[in-house]
Amino acid sequence: MARIGVFVCHCGLNIAGVVDVKKVAEELIKEKDVVYATTYTYMCSDPGQNLIREKIKEHKLDGVVIAACSPSMHEETFRNATRDLINPYKVEIANIREQCSWVHESKDATEKAIKITKALVEKVRGNDELEPIKIDVEKKALVIGGGIAGIQASLDIADAGYEVILVEKEPSIGGRMAQLSETFPTLDCSQCILTPKMVLAARHPNIKLLTYSEVTGIDGYVGNFKVTIKKKPRYIDVDKCTACGDCEDACIVVVPNEFDFGRKPRKAIYIPFPQAVPAAYVIDEQSCLGVAPLRCGECAKVCEANAIDYDMQPEYIEEKVGAIVVATGYDLYDKNNLVEYGYGEDPDIITSLEFERMLSAGGPTQGKIIKPSNGKEAKKIVFIQCAGSRDKNHKPYCSSICCMYTAKHALLFKHHVEDGEAYVFYIDIRATGKNYEEFIARVMEEERINYIRGKPAKIYRQGDKIIVEGVDTLLGKSVKIEADLVVLALAVVPSQDAKKLARLLKVATDEHGFFKEAHPKLRPVEAVTRGIFFTGCCQSPKDIPSSVAQASAAASKVIAMFSHDKLEKEPIVAVFGDACTGCRTCFYICPFNAIQLDSKGKAYNIEALCEGCGVCVAACPVGNIRLPNFDDEQIKKMVEVILE
Repeated sequence: MARIGVFVCHCGLNIAGVVDVKKVAEELIKEKDVVYATTYTYMCSDPGQNLIREKIKEHKLDGVVIAACSPSMHEETFRNATRDLINPYKVEIANIREQCSWVHESKDATEKAIKITKALVEKVRGNDELEPIKIDVEKKALVIGGGIAGIQASLDIADAGYEVILVEKEPSIGGRMAQLSETFPTLDCSQCILTPKMVLAARHPNIKLLTYSEVTGIDGYVGNFKVTIKKKPRYIDVDKCTACGDCEDACIVVVPNEFDFGRKPRKAIYIPFPQAVPAAYVIDEQSCLGVAPLRCGECAKVCEANAIDYDMQPEYIEEKVGAIVVATGYDLYDKNNLVEYGYGEDPDIITSLEFERMLSAGGPTQGKIIKPSNGKEAKKIVFIQCAGSRDKNHKPYCSSICCMYTAKHALLFKHHVEDGEAYVFYIDIRATGKNYEEFIARVMEEERINYIRGKPAKIYRQGDKIIVEGVDTLLGKSVKIEADLVVLALAVVPSQDAKKLARLLKVATDEHGFFKEAHPKLRPVEAVTRGIFFTGCCQSPKDIPSSVAQASAAASKVIAMFSHDKLEKEPIVAVFGDACTGCRTCFYICPFNAIQLDSKGKAYNIEALCEGCGVCVAACPVGNIRLPNFDDEQIKKMVEVILE
């Protein structure tokens, strides 16, 4: 006979303000096998956990039900607190907060709380005493994306003594940060901060750097991922290239430079930017006249190092890794969707990143703020925030960084053009964090940047000027500005390859396409699929300090994994019997590819891959699959208790 204890949490007034917690305890003590029931203000607190431990020993409990908040919040907390006293899988949480008190407004919720708790008592009564599954771990990490977040995560893991494979799809690491002129709020040169880390990552003995490469296949499970990486041909031997520039001088093909958003030319053989790592040339296969078939060859003729190889082919590399960190960064919202702002129709309406390149001394204008239409200096600029963000017709979320970098842009513009005028159209100023509010105040007050609360109503060309019309909702008056240049703070969106990579990783994305974390509070850098971690703007829009902090957080999770010779996994996984008919229903329906077929066509489960979702259990036509602690008879009894 089981001996079960029930502990009802007040959760302050979150639960007790709606549910009569004392009555819940009084009713539960009447249940079969319940030998103790009580309440406590905060059960998750240290005294609350000690109370549970004391009563387990005092009443010789072999099962515990905590009526509190969601299991996703504190199931692990309570199981860890009692692990040395009872089997942790005989500890269950009855969710009487999110599923009860938070969705009711009166004491009527008490009866519902009693039924929910009774159902969990039934579940504990039928639970098996399980043991965690042990998994071997390959102590090598894969980091996908070589921006600042990917670089920081790689360095942290490598510094801890573990091998890292850093994969970047572009010819150089650096990501979006490499395109920035200065960073807020300190206005440091972005390259001065970034370049040393790029070089350190390239030279680190524990980091294998694969640029101009992409992940094309991922199989396996936590601790034992098998990864296929396609290394695209650069047509340059990186080890031989001296970056002398003779090949670039000899090249006769000129195309727009993507790094400068097409506002500066480059050759078909090029280095992406001066501080690129690796510091070696790459041939753009789509533009070059000398690849497949050979029609030019001028660059090879002048290359004294013999670094150019037109016959170079794609290389496929297979690696086994224990953990994967995703750091694929962001793109900007497609400007063609913002026809109301006139982008694409008027060359003097540009994006924030284009303005960054214009500010940069190494950019297309060498730091001069000019009108792209005629090359004349821009004296009056209008900055438009939330261009595509916080807009139900485009992207409903806040892009997080726009308020700060727009203030930075306005400030730097005033430094470049002393007699210039800057206007900022905004909805709200969201400058959260240390020093950010102070930075915004400095821009508004000391630099006298004109902030206009409201979104522009109309933008159109009139002669040599761009007319921006709107209403200042703070002052309640119409505004009409004749501008030389308009800069749009476009919405931050996931990188274009994010969905493709999510399918390879078998991880979820949210409704906006950002990678979705397991829990926004308790597991903010982890995927639901164990062994996969997120960092930087691939998970949500964020600034550089937040990206770096999250990168170190993801790295710490990887290092914690690698500190063990074996990993422990939840034992609630699908168990297969001997009655399989080989219909393959479970094989096709499993979302984690955990089910495989043996030589006789019968299904079996790879426990390390299985996440215990139960889809296969429900789908099996012959009832050959069960999920421990979620058996049909258990569920039936729980339903019966609720329907009494």
